[in-house]
Amino acid sequence: MKNEILVKYLKAGITPFHLVQQCAADLEAAGFAPLAMEEAWHLEESKKYYINHHGTTILAFTVPKKDEMLASQDNIALRIAAAHTDYPCMRIKTSPDVKTKKYHKLNVEVYGGAILNTWLDRPLGIAGRVALRSDKCLHPQMRLYDSKRPLATIPNLAIHMNREINKGIELNRQADMLPLLGMGEDEDAFMTFLAKELQVPVEDILDFELSIYVWEEPAQIGLREDMISSPRIDNISSCAAIMEAMCQATCDKHLNIGICYDHEEIGSRTKQGAGSAILTDVIEKIYESMGWTARTAKDAIYQGLMVSADVAHALHPNHVEKADITSQPIMGDGFAIKEAASQSYATDCEAIGIVEQIARANGIAYQKYTNRSDIVGGGTLGAISSALLPMRTIDVGVPMLAMHSARELMGQADYGNLKDLIVSFYGAA
Repeated sequence: MKNEILVKYLKAGITPFHLVQQCAADLEAAGFAPLAMEEAWHLEESKKYYINHHGTTILAFTVPKKDEMLASQDNIALRIAAAHTDYPCMRIKTSPDVKTKKYHKLNVEVYGGAILNTWLDRPLGIAGRVALRSDKCLHPQMRLYDSKRPLATIPNLAIHMNREINKGIELNRQADMLPLLGMGEDEDAFMTFLAKELQVPVEDILDFELSIYVWEEPAQIGLREDMISSPRIDNISSCAAIMEAMCQATCDKHLNIGICYDHEEIGSRTKQGAGSAILTDVIEKIYESMGWTARTAKDAIYQGLMVSADVAHALHPNHVEKADITSQPIMGDGFAIKEAASQSYATDCEAIGIVEQIARANGIAYQKYTNRSDIVGGGTLGAISSALLPMRTIDVGVPMLAMHSARELMGQADYGNLKDLIVSFYGAA
């Protein structure tokens, strides 16, 4: 299969917890050593490290050789690539069981801006993190869970009962989006099931962060297999590119950082989102461990460059009118540089010029994207992160269709273009 690393991440990333687990495994296999923010660091030159932050955000960095970094005054000393680990889905509520006659359903809430009707009539799994009772009150036992099989579905209403359905219908998030688990009248059936899956007593389950995920796998489609149809392309495509680039990064002349944040789909303003202090604290701690002052770290931030990697809108073949009249990226023609006067995409012409020169020097295909002036597009973590780290920032990503659908679509070639850009960005002189 083409793009094997991307496909591996698309399959593994059923929740941010599982995506970060896969990232950590690959980083360790590439020689990255784990660190904890609450511990003292003793970093070594030319070594590689990573931080698993609350299970859903992961940050990796390479430590440069101090003398070579000081000698390279014309280089950008601090280079960051950022993406996000979360995606629109359904989260199971604390009291999950809902009974309608003999039907057993799950009470869920919608996370992020999901296209609701795309979740109907699909096989759905359940995955996430569970807190279990332990001997230490301040340290409950934390377990990842994956059903590894479809457990639920959200059935559509038959056309015979809604003759106007093909004219469009607004789905109610509380009434229409409850997954069906099966038939049965047992009380607390889901908690009993979960306890059995985890092989613990029901009373040992303290709480959980569990999501409904699309159980279907990625597929290569098209006459030339030039497209990928998959759940979670937004934004695992960017996370995979950053992780692959970090595992290849060997530059000793500057500090390379790759970070994949959680909670972008709900605003980023959380302890593990781009609106948190995690990246600033990590940079200061790295410089302190290298024997430099906080002032040096701040100078590096102001001189630094960040690539914010998130997906872009490709021209839709059935709705050309929704695209900008001159800016119309096509899937397969290269990664997209995203621009917006509103700064919903955090770009300026200097940062764009840098990325364009990197792409041209390395023969990497790219396009430019802007929204129609009368259609408000989405935002990214770039603007939020660059407000906390006031460095030059540029938003890029693979152009795709069906963004925020339960299954999305991208071009095969664009993943390689994005990955090559980030690899070249980390190593550019």
